[in-house]
Amino acid sequence: MALRRSWVQLPHGPLVEKDKYKAVWLSHSSIADFLNCPRYYFLRNIYKDPLTGHKITRMQPPLALGQAIHEVIEELSNLPVDTRLVIPLTKKFEVAFAKVRGKKGGFKNKAQEDEYFKRGQEMIKKLQKNPGPLTQKAVKINQDLPSYWLSEDDKIILCGKIDWLEYLAETDSVHIVDFKTGRIEENESSLQLPIYHLLVTNTQKRPVAKASYWYLHTDTAPREVKLPDLNQAYSQVYEIGKRIKLARQIEHFKCPKDGCKYCLPLEEIIKGKGELVGESEYRQDIYIL
Repeated sequence: MALRRSWVQLPHGPLVEKDKYKAVWLSHSSIADFLNCPRYYFLRNIYKDPLTGHKITRMQPPLALGQAIHEVIEELSNLPVDTRLVIPLTKKFEVAFAKVRGKKGGFKNKAQEDEYFKRGQEMIKKLQKNPGPLTQKAVKINQDLPSYWLSEDDKIILCGKIDWLEYLAETDSVHIVDFKTGRIEENESSLQLPIYHLLVTNTQKRPVAKASYWYLHTDTAPREVKLPDLNQAYSQVYEIGKRIKLARQIEHFKCPKDGCKYCLPLEEIIKGKGELVGESEYRQDIYIL
């Protein structure tokens, strides 16, 4: 029996090409940026280098490791179930990690690079040995960047990529799986799961049955977490979205500490103290300090 949707219809609709470029786009990362420091949000999401016309970002080893592992996982989701593990995942990881070796990954020296490579290999070996949902059918959202109108009246769009959507045939539903490559566990107050629940519900037709975090550093299987209430999730994200929209309208992005651990590194890059090492798939200029 298929799961029934027991939530109130939310105000959303398809993205209209002519209007979406005028909207404020929200994602889990951009909301986290704003909550951590409004100035950091500005530097990461609005500021563009006058010379290149590109946004800027800072690369660090943990980000490089996460990027490589998520590249392997994303590639698997595009393959038929019976071919996903034909090529060892460790081989796929070697190819992905090669793209962030050296300065491109923000590594200070070869020893640090080797340390992160070894850490990544250990995580990938866990996945190879205990693939779990990776060997089950997956649902792909038919958008390069899943997104929908959180509020058409306020011109706010919610977007984001989901690591894995496992298809649950018995209930014709989906299981959200988010892979974690860091050592810090997600806080209960985090908006990541509420945002993902909203996105998955509004960008594909099947109901969400459950959600899990998979901490690859410690766990050999996904760890199920309680699904957030959709109406509460919508209210939380919408309220923050309105705050971000207002800040953009009045151009007010002040760091509450007049310089904090989030915004100061990007301020240094703007002053010319960073080193440009590449360009991201989203045409961001990648710097290291």
